[in-house]
Amino acid sequence: MTEQVMAAIDGSQFSEGVCDYAAWASLALEAPLTFLHVVDNHPQTAEADLSGNIGLGSREHLLEELSHLDEQRAKVAQEQGRLMLQAARDRAIEDGVAEPATRQRNGTLVETLAELEDDIRLLVVGKRGETAHQASEHLGSNLERVVRSLHRPILMVPEAFQRPEKVMIAFDGSKTTRKGVEMLAKSPLFKGIPCHVLIVGADTGDNRSQLDWALATLREAGHEAEGAIRAGEVEETLRAYKEEHAINLVVMGAYGHSRIRHLLLGSTTTSVLRRASIPVLLLR
Repeated sequence: MTEQVMAAIDGSQFSEGVCDYAAWASLALEAPLTFLHVVDNHPQTAEADLSGNIGLGSREHLLEELSHLDEQRAKVAQEQGRLMLQAARDRAIEDGVAEPATRQRNGTLVETLAELEDDIRLLVVGKRGETAHQASEHLGSNLERVVRSLHRPILMVPEAFQRPEKVMIAFDGSKTTRKGVEMLAKSPLFKGIPCHVLIVGADTGDNRSQLDWALATLREAGHEAEGAIRAGEVEETLRAYKEEHAINLVVMGAYGHSRIRHLLLGSTTTSVLRRASIPVLLLR
């Protein structure tokens, strides 16, 4: 199957943002768009096992009733998913996508995406899922597992769509982030968008050389590009630069070989994604 933009939607408040960013990406990349909804039939909270408390005379009847309720829940979940997918498809068509596709699967999101990984060019997901706690800084556990398991670019998006006008890449000179700069330079997703390159670290000759390479790569591809080397704590430095330059999309390598590496391996990653109010594109 042709690689496509895949958008994972559920009943959360982030689904509209997922739809709009996915439509934007599909049009920019000239790639097919597929909306995916996964029905997880495993209950989110443990239900009491009443079978041991059922009297001999009523046990069989009650177990039949419980089984019937499970079937009804599954049917309702399937119908809810179908309606969500139809609404997402209609919204994408309004955004200009000609023929968005829909897929509904049973299982878990992580396992389903692993099965579909070869079809995915870009995955678009919301910051939180339907079952996540609604605190503003909570990060859905599904998102963390998806980021760690999938080897495709992942665009994590906020609730409301804002067309990206300035993009920043967190750069450390590693193989992953150098590939990220090359991708950013060539990708139609960022055509005509000014690019910023930020190295968090000491202003050494090596870092200066790395920054010069990144800026030259972007400028040769026709981008307006500027960059900086700043010392400090990674997350705080990235956030300060983003606010200073009105950045509205951040690109990060999922795995590097410097302090940026900790963005996906420790608490800093969760913190960066949790506090993000703009889209974050994670590269593998």
